[in-house]
Amino acid sequence: MRHLHSPVTVVLTLGGLYVGQSIIGGVTFSALPSVLRDRGVPLDQIGLTYLAVLPWVLRFLWAPAIERYRLPPVGPNRSRSIVFVGGVISALGLVFLGVIGPTGFMPLLGLLMLIAFAASTVDIACDAEAVEGLSERHHGWVNAAQVGGAYLGAAVGSGLYLILVARFDWRWATIGMAVLLVLLGLPFVLSSAAGSACERVHKPSLRDALRRVSMRKGLILSALYAFTQKWGLSMLGPFLIDSGLDLTSLGILNGLGGLIVGFACALLGGAMVRAWGARSVMLLALVLQALALCGLALAARSGGAPQGILLVLALASSSGILALGFVALYAQFMSLSDPRQAGVDFTLLQCMDALVSMAGGVGAGWISQNHGYGVFFGLNGVLALAAAAPVAFLSRRSGEARSRHESTPAAHAASHAR
Repeated sequence: MRHLHSPVTVVLTLGGLYVGQSIIGGVTFSALPSVLRDRGVPLDQIGLTYLAVLPWVLRFLWAPAIERYRLPPVGPNRSRSIVFVGGVISALGLVFLGVIGPTGFMPLLGLLMLIAFAASTVDIACDAEAVEGLSERHHGWVNAAQVGGAYLGAAVGSGLYLILVARFDWRWATIGMAVLLVLLGLPFVLSSAAGSACERVHKPSLRDALRRVSMRKGLILSALYAFTQKWGLSMLGPFLIDSGLDLTSLGILNGLGGLIVGFACALLGGAMVRAWGARSVMLLALVLQALALCGLALAARSGGAPQGILLVLALASSSGILALGFVALYAQFMSLSDPRQAGVDFTLLQCMDALVSMAGGVGAGWISQNHGYGVFFGLNGVLALAAAAPVAFLSRRSGEARSRHESTPAAHAASHAR
């Protein structure tokens, strides 16, 4: 049974958590590769930083245990204690990251993985609150908090952070991110948790999720969409650095530009999903991403493209188009999640996204190092276009499978709660 809260309270408190998590992601997967490249680290070694995605990939293994702890048989849920402990570990990890600096690569990678473990565990509770905290008619607000918060956090983590590194140094910039992370988590931790009106008898499990046909098709959809939308962006920062862009300019691009374009397109994506449906918006985003990546490939092959054109293509691809598509994808995820184990279901779908992103990030460095940026971007553009047909099929069939085959107790409970 859902425990409904004020939509404004849910959006604001969860929005702060999503911003904080995305700050960590922005620092790890966007800003850090650019800083390392600026200091002469080889591309294939930079690609190894994407191993920090591993906890996000594997969190489905401990999601059922977290969800069972989060939802005791009676009484308020324990989301806030999970967020508190995970937030403290993440903040302390950032402080130590600032102290050791980017000189020792293996200690740096170890700290990044510890931070990712804590943040990914927090995300299990956060996503569960997003699914169960509002009725279905308010899901658009939650999607806005997820995607909009993600772009605000990414703007800070990949934009403001780079500017602080350039103006001050690595240590104080990283400690500043840790302080900001704590401040963003406080509203949720200090908010009140809803109690359960009846005893919780359902035991969250992976088996319950995987036996549903629509969840299995949703996992395939998540994998396809992640590799077509994200693989081509993993070497975008190093490409711009090698094209002559300095860290401050890249920080402004990722920060202010990403915030404005990404947040605006997240809102636009929400309106388009409401008007056209998630499937149509996902297909549109795939076509637009293919065009942007092919444009980057041509620019990389020519070697003399004006920086203005590179910046427009980079901003459109990494902020606008990505936001447009992922609003629709997350709407699909929410519709597939059983509110009695939302932390497990939503986590499982996102883990597939993270697994494909990690594989692409590691492989991207090797392809770019050995074959050049032109081949890398061009290959990803072709893959994005080729994925349109299977994505259209899976997003349509997922909804049909849910309505035709899922007369399970979980489906009845979700329907009753809504």
